[in-house]
Amino acid sequence: MKSGFVSIIGRPNVGKSTLLNVIIGEKVAITSAKPQTTRNRIRGVYTEPGTERDDGVQLVFIDTPGIARPRNKLGAYMTDQALTTFGDVDIILYVVDEKLGAKGGDHFIMERLEAVDTPKVLAINKMDTMSPDVYRAIFEEYEQTGMFREIFGISALKGENTELLVNTLKTYAEEGPQYFPGGMVTDQPERVMACEIVREKALHYLNEEVPHGIAVEIESYEEKPNITKISAVIYTEKKSHKGIVIGKNGHTLKGIGKSAREDMEALFGARVFLELWVKVRENWRDSLRDLTALGYVDTDR
Repeated sequence: MKSGFVSIIGRPNVGKSTLLNVIIGEKVAITSAKPQTTRNRIRGVYTEPGTERDDGVQLVFIDTPGIARPRNKLGAYMTDQALTTFGDVDIILYVVDEKLGAKGGDHFIMERLEAVDTPKVLAINKMDTMSPDVYRAIFEEYEQTGMFREIFGISALKGENTELLVNTLKTYAEEGPQYFPGGMVTDQPERVMACEIVREKALHYLNEEVPHGIAVEIESYEEKPNITKISAVIYTEKKSHKGIVIGKNGHTLKGIGKSAREDMEALFGARVFLELWVKVRENWRDSLRDLTALGYVDTDR
């Protein structure tokens, strides 16, 4: 068996989670058009069984939060989650979708990448939305840095060149153990997946600044023979946001709950009874106590 750990990094909203889901072949990370959807490191497991002629390969992909200038304690935690993977993995997969320096954070990331010896591969995502000249300019700019072993143009949304990318990443795997069973696609417990699914649906239903101040906590999770009962709380930072999340006559909250339940039933392969509540937890993104309670900060930090 050959195995390796791959960290997927990049600025917010470049398509890291979409790429992970395409590679794994199942939805293991939530996605949305809003930046900084991913808040914790998420592991997706890609396993290719061995044959009489070839070794098996297992790549453990770590989807990290988008790296951006922190505006609060949650932002600082998210950036730290990404940066601390650099020296702990076998390959760094850096995902970009614009020219170097087009948005803040690129040079910050490049400086930190240069400081580590871990092999680096670049994926230029959303190539289906670029003209050939724009793609070539991005490719040449990053190629001139001399930091990347390989550079690929991909479209995670359409699955273009993602198989070629994975085949190349497999060549960096070295002889080692199979860390996870062959049928396992993520190490996230179902309770955590349920929490993330609710947050994803809230991101889709809400606009403006409200989604960034949303947190979800599972209060109870009970598996029974014919149904899984889940009770979850959606926290908002401001009292004025609570009404927005609930919506007129509860319409928005009902929509979030219905969409989340359907996804959970498809993922868990069981009927789900989902109960949602909305509560106010003022300024939780800047409260170390709240961040710890919601699972964003380790208690020993």
